[in-house]
Amino acid sequence: MSNLQTRPQSPTGPLVRTGSSRIDLEKVWEERKPARRLQSKSLGGLGNDVVDAEKITEEASPSRQDPSQFPDGGQEAWLVTLGCWCVFFVSWGPINTIGIFQEYYQQEVLKDYSPSAIEWISSTKLFVMYAGGIIVGWLFDSYGPRWLLLIGSAMHVYGFMMTSFSTKYYQIFLSQAICSAVGTGCIYYASAGSITTWFLKKRSTAFGIAATGSSAGAVVLPIIVSRLIPKVGFPWTMRIIGFVILALVVVINLTVRSRIQHTPKPFRIGAYIAPYKEPSFSFLALSMTLLVFGVYLPFDFIVLQAQSEGMSRTMSENLVPILNASSIPGRIIPGLLADRLGNFNVMFIFVMALGIVTLGVWVPGGSTGSIIIFTVLYGVFSGAYLALAPMLVAQISKIQQIGIRSGAMFFAVSTAALAGGPVGGALVDADNGRFRYVQIFTGAMFFASAGAVLMARACALGFSVKKF
Repeated sequence: MSNLQTRPQSPTGPLVRTGSSRIDLEKVWEERKPARRLQSKSLGGLGNDVVDAEKITEEASPSRQDPSQFPDGGQEAWLVTLGCWCVFFVSWGPINTIGIFQEYYQQEVLKDYSPSAIEWISSTKLFVMYAGGIIVGWLFDSYGPRWLLLIGSAMHVYGFMMTSFSTKYYQIFLSQAICSAVGTGCIYYASAGSITTWFLKKRSTAFGIAATGSSAGAVVLPIIVSRLIPKVGFPWTMRIIGFVILALVVVINLTVRSRIQHTPKPFRIGAYIAPYKEPSFSFLALSMTLLVFGVYLPFDFIVLQAQSEGMSRTMSENLVPILNASSIPGRIIPGLLADRLGNFNVMFIFVMALGIVTLGVWVPGGSTGSIIIFTVLYGVFSGAYLALAPMLVAQISKIQQIGIRSGAMFFAVSTAALAGGPVGGALVDADNGRFRYVQIFTGAMFFASAGAVLMARACALGFSVKKF
């Protein structure tokens, strides 16, 4: 009968490898000896030793709830990626289409308002979405994604439906900048946090694939808007977009879920301040804030700037879809490279390229050809922001703190999201309706951001040439 016992006979005991950890079964056996003796007294003999061995085996095997174990693939993980793709389509797709909405608001429904005043709609929407990470990140870490996805989906769809009935500035502001923005923030943070629990080695690749949803949305939605408004009008165009979003949020709620167990945590402001005591995190937040000051300005002004240079309205309205279509490889390639070269290394390269393209192509160019070349190149290099920014936070964070630390960083980014658009509009006003000031400002923000991300890397790793 003793042959059935699983106690190790070697003095050192066997080692069971689980992921990157090694469990010494002999040590576990000795630590559990008192418990086995109690079991033997109460229940007796061999059966209890067998049960105890099963418990040891269970502890030695990878647990689905163990945050250190990542599937890095499989049906569940890729279904979550599909759901996240839909999230990017319905959240960042409309945001990256803001140039089309900006033009329509300025020339039609809000033509009595200045470009700077209209910019407050998109800027406030970005601010609410980013700043909401303070609350949404804590809710995700504490309770998981389920209720965030349900509530966020309802608010996002409702915001677009209410926009279809809006004819005044304050109505569009409340529908888009508040209601839809809160819903977008809920589903975005919940999905971004969820996908990081399923991937580690392939995390940037998976997130880059999901991020192509924003490019797809930003290609499809401008076509819907520009083609349908002349035929069915603005109200029904917004309702059709609302129904498209409704169909996709159903998929989101069916597929997105977290792999780890979430436990309620008290809400403490100090938890959001603590990451800023780490120099690498502080420089990362600074880098992303500077980047957001400039990254949306070409989306906002490329159509109007092209028209001011003599491009036809029909051709200029295709620039936003061209920009977003070219950002599809800009989402996938950085993720693939980052899994091999490191997230910080790839982000630095792509942000530097943004600065070079902006000051080297957009500023001196005024012809139709140069504007199209800039649009394509900008789409490719700007794609790295959405694909890698959350991965940079994840790389220097524990998986159980992804929500709070993401919220802490994106709250800082929200200040740039709020001010960037109005600053751009003010620069256009100061330049008497021209766009040279805003072009130079955009390029300067990119170079400053690249410097800050390099400092974040140096604080974490130094200046050695390594994957990071």
